[in-house]
Amino acid sequence: MPELVQPGSSHPLPAVELDRVSKIFGNFAALREVSLAIPAGSSVVLLGENGAGKSTLMKMVSGLWTPSFGKLRVFGLTPADQRGRIATMGHASMLYDELTGMENLEYFARLYTLEGQPAPRSELQARAAAALRAVALDPANTRRVGEYSQGMRQRASLARVLLTEPDLLLLDEPFSNLDVQSAHAMIDRLLAWVDVPSADGTPRTLMLITHQAELASPLARTTVTLRQGKVATIQHRQEGAHA
Repeated sequence: MPELVQPGSSHPLPAVELDRVSKIFGNFAALREVSLAIPAGSSVVLLGENGAGKSTLMKMVSGLWTPSFGKLRVFGLTPADQRGRIATMGHASMLYDELTGMENLEYFARLYTLEGQPAPRSELQARAAAALRAVALDPANTRRVGEYSQGMRQRASLARVLLTEPDLLLLDEPFSNLDVQSAHAMIDRLLAWVDVPSADGTPRTLMLITHQAELASPLARTTVTLRQGKVATIQHRQEGAHA
């Protein structure tokens, strides 16, 4: 049976469930029979040394890679079947340097509009502007993203993924190259996001990889440490404890 992460909600289906999942590259096992269940509503920080398997696990949960062995489910289905409910923010911002922040977000808002249900441009602009304001960026800023500071790019990238209103958010080293003030602002935004259910009432779930455990501690309601492709420890923050 999968190892159970402390529940964050009473939602009937785990947000993420791995049952003896392995990922093999040639003769190298990046993940080895990992079993883990993460209830919807959880906020999980993944720790471990380089090569421990953190990014491999995240890429499989996102649907980018498939397990070599074992079963992986997101809200009861394969990640490929749940792509509309998953958003990923990795090392690359996935933004267009030649566009402004507002132009980028409006473009992605149009992409994420459900097929067969086109939204008027005014609605797309309103969604894009709200997403930028939520990460303390000015929608009226006419600077191109290529001229942004690293902190501004990271915040714009976070706005891009939150624009999709995902049920499961996957972040890989989101605080890289951020100053402390910008990192804390991002943490505050993520705390606000994870505490509000999705429009259909599904509790939101966060999984985050970082080497900055102390910085990410406000988000670490559960901490999973990987070592050599296996789950080494699972720790839960006691209710009422302060990070």
